[in-house]
Amino acid sequence: MTATRILPVPPLAVAVLVLLALALGASPAAAYRLEPFKDRLFSYPGLLAGKADDAFVIVDYDKRRDIHRRDKVWEREVYGEYVSMKPSGSQEDLTLKANGRTISYMRVGEPRGARSIVIYVHGQGGNRFQGMNDVSFGGNFNRIKNLMVRNAGLYITLDVKDFDARGAGDVKALIQHYIRQAPQARAYVACGSMGGFLCWELARDGGAAAMMGGMLLMGSTWDDAFLSSGTFRGGRLPIYFGHGSWDEVYDWKKQAAFYERLKARKSDYPARFALFETGTHGTPIRMTDWRLILNWMFAVTGR
Repeated sequence: MTATRILPVPPLAVAVLVLLALALGASPAAAYRLEPFKDRLFSYPGLLAGKADDAFVIVDYDKRRDIHRRDKVWEREVYGEYVSMKPSGSQEDLTLKANGRTISYMRVGEPRGARSIVIYVHGQGGNRFQGMNDVSFGGNFNRIKNLMVRNAGLYITLDVKDFDARGAGDVKALIQHYIRQAPQARAYVACGSMGGFLCWELARDGGAAAMMGGMLLMGSTWDDAFLSSGTFRGGRLPIYFGHGSWDEVYDWKKQAAFYERLKARKSDYPARFALFETGTHGTPIRMTDWRLILNWMFAVTGR
């Protein structure tokens, strides 16, 4: 039997072979996700119907547990364990001039290199400070601020001057301003109450919708005109509906009926509905699990 002589492989060739093997066997880059932050405190406290990742869930909301035991001063100041002031280091109060208007807004996070942008749009009687309040609404605004700052994101609130196309134009201008600085990012617009009018204006605007990765409606409005829009036909803008069953401003049954019409027209449209049992008008702002919903939207859009 003749022995086979094995020749040494030059070090450079070894390096090339290793890199080639890694390239062929490597998995795609992990999708962008928000890492856990105080999930034990902010995840849904329990579900009466469905599982957390289902399209329609009924959340077990309990005022005694979710306000009285959570807040040091009821509906004014949450206990300290729900809050981290890490975002305050990058928080700024700013203005942007666009379309002949001056937009007053606040921001946390670093714009350049941002991977996601969340914009909160308040309802009637609110202002840019509402969505930056660390201790109101059970600390849920503080959580989204932390989720963004800790995950290469931006969080923005603004003063809404007009609940119509002009107000939507202000939000669009902010999106454009920051997308230019972070072109790989998309905007996720969260609208509370009457702020939903701006969300729907943006969703029907093809240019604005193209920059958006999702829309969150919290105790908010519906818009049948959206069902005739190019955005709806494209089916690429995830929508979250959060509503309290005791909401006396916008009836949850009308919002749920709109959700059903949307699903009837396009059964695979990426939409989710969370009904907070016995929750009132502001409950979705307090109880929406930002991390759960945004990570779902990131997965839908591939961001």
